[in-house]
Amino acid sequence: MTNLILAAIAALVVGIVIGVMVGRSGQGQTLRQRRAEQQIDELRSEFTRYQAQVNEHFMESAHLLRRFNDAYRDVNQHMARGANRLCNDEDWMEELQQETSKKRLEEVREDAPAEPPRDYAPKKDPEAKGTLAEDFGLDKERKASSEA
Repeated sequence: MTNLILAAIAALVVGIVIGVMVGRSGQGQTLRQRRAEQQIDELRSEFTRYQAQVNEHFMESAHLLRRFNDAYRDVNQHMARGANRLCNDEDWMEELQQETSKKRLEEVREDAPAEPPRDYAPKKDPEAKGTLAEDFGLDKERKASSEA
């Protein structure tokens, strides 16, 4: 009977030791998991803060550009009003109108679809040598040198 009691006590001690070891290994995993979750939360808050800073930067940039454009437009209008009021020279006014109409025509031309540049020179005759041929124009030079 004492052997049975000693065996039961030994089994109890072994069970407690195994239980403590299993408990500690489980706590290590939950501790690591809590640390990882904490790091994720910190990274999310940092990312949210960064996004807010980027949004604020671009909103302020847009506001400053709008103010800059308004100031430029005001200066341009001021100069135009001053020119109209201070310069009564008719020739100058005609020249200004011509320049304005030229710019408008250039803007219209720029809006028209442009033909892409060619990498060849057009030929009049399909049998003729192109300008990129190695002996292009040599016949004319030989005739000119033999006649001289």
